[in-house]
Amino acid sequence: MALPNHDLTACGEGSAGDVLGTYLRTQATAFLRGLRLHEESGADAAEGSDAARSLRGAARRISGSLTTFRVVTESSWADGLRTELVWLSSTLADEHAYAARLTRLLDALHRLSGSPEVPAPRGASGALTVGSARAAALLERQLTLARTRAHSATLQALGSSRFHAVADAVAVLASEVALDPVAARGRVDEVLIPLAEVARTRLAAAVSALPHAAEAHPYNPDHDGSWHEVRRLLRVHRYAREALGEDVARLAAAGDALDRHRDASEAAAASATAARTPRIAPATAYALGVLHADQRHEVEAARFTFQDLWQPAAAPAV
Repeated sequence: MALPNHDLTACGEGSAGDVLGTYLRTQATAFLRGLRLHEESGADAAEGSDAARSLRGAARRISGSLTTFRVVTESSWADGLRTELVWLSSTLADEHAYAARLTRLLDALHRLSGSPEVPAPRGASGALTVGSARAAALLERQLTLARTRAHSATLQALGSSRFHAVADAVAVLASEVALDPVAARGRVDEVLIPLAEVARTRLAAAVSALPHAAEAHPYNPDHDGSWHEVRRLLRVHRYAREALGEDVARLAAAGDALDRHRDASEAAAASATAARTPRIAPATAYALGVLHADQRHEVEAARFTFQDLWQPAAAPAV
């Protein structure tokens, strides 16, 4: 599977420090705006979720840029801030992930229970409809509990001295970026573009190592980890191109496919975990099995979508 070799030349005028500094300050400002909105959202769950998403996005962009362009910054400062931003982004993501996973699974159960294409087990007409209701109740109990715990962890994190130290560091970043004085004076094409190319090469190697979707068994989750790593590397590559001022629409579309892959694989794992609950009724276990298969099919579809996005634009002339 071929990964296009993009031309990284749209970053405009200025030194490497100018270009990187502008991007990091912009993202730091977005982080602080998201933090303010989160504090103002109060009990409004929707606004709080949007603000947390904005915080996570800015935190990921800053940490990704500090990874790719580390040598242009003061490395010890960059390493410390990147570690803290990864922690914060992960903590903020958990509550949203559990809520989205439950919604995804309940929607899928509703769709499957009304589908004439899904057979009931032999001698148990209507078992899927009956089992779906019980399966939904079981999943709601398990994932709501997980979400509640994640919400408590988020509140604890946002009230901690660790978080306030991160917020203070980002506030400083919004006006001042700690750059290496030598590397920052270099030209963009001599400093930033080669570093961005390293990120692209790592992504290309990871994509090339993936088994083609047609060669993998749709119910085999063994390769999920490799796909999740490609998703992470794609995000780092995307942010590097974004910092250089390039169009990232195609990368964003590929990232959306890998987001769906991650969501479906984690939903499948949640249904499998629920199916292992002791002493559940056979109809419940059956419904959870159908749900697991459905989500693994979604995984397979997301893999095909991603791979289609990375096919060569045209076959070579003969």
